[in-house]
Amino acid sequence: MTKGGDQKRSFTRFPVISLGAEHLVMGHLLRRNILTYKAPPNNEGYDLICIHPNPRVVGRQVRVQVKSRLATDSDRGFPVKERTIAAFDFLIVAFLNVGYFFRKSRNGPPEAGRGEPEFYTFPAAFIRQHHNASSSWEKVRTRGLNIESYRGTEGFEQIAQVLEIPYPSKARGDQGV
Repeated sequence: MTKGGDQKRSFTRFPVISLGAEHLVMGHLLRRNILTYKAPPNNEGYDLICIHPNPRVVGRQVRVQVKSRLATDSDRGFPVKERTIAAFDFLIVAFLNVGYFFRKSRNGPPEAGRGEPEFYTFPAAFIRQHHNASSSWEKVRTRGLNIESYRGTEGFEQIAQVLEIPYPSKARGDQGV
């Protein structure tokens, strides 16, 4: 309880799991042959920098903000401060699906909601369009929106297209090891 009888809301924070979300996203981008580097901790506006893997291709870089949601039964929204939208090119939200955490869901114990993570890659324009600054949380809510074209590999492909990275393939005649 805080002064005046108000209950203070506690937030569940797992820094290791949040960091894990950034590394999961990095792994998926690297898997797509997008050279990805982690920005310093607490860097304002973006978490990852993506560039072309060929050192002779210079120029473009893509700044990526990573947001994660722990709970499988989350509202599928995520906080984004309006002032940070100009600092990234894409925002990737990782719905980690660690388990059920909200009492209202009544879906059983947390571990009953375990599932594979889901990734959605949104361009900054999408975030600007769907950003809700009416509360102090400044959230983007995705529930009710058709966001399938931003999901998984289709979403990661947007970054590859901006960087003009062709899909990895074995050249004909290569004998691979």
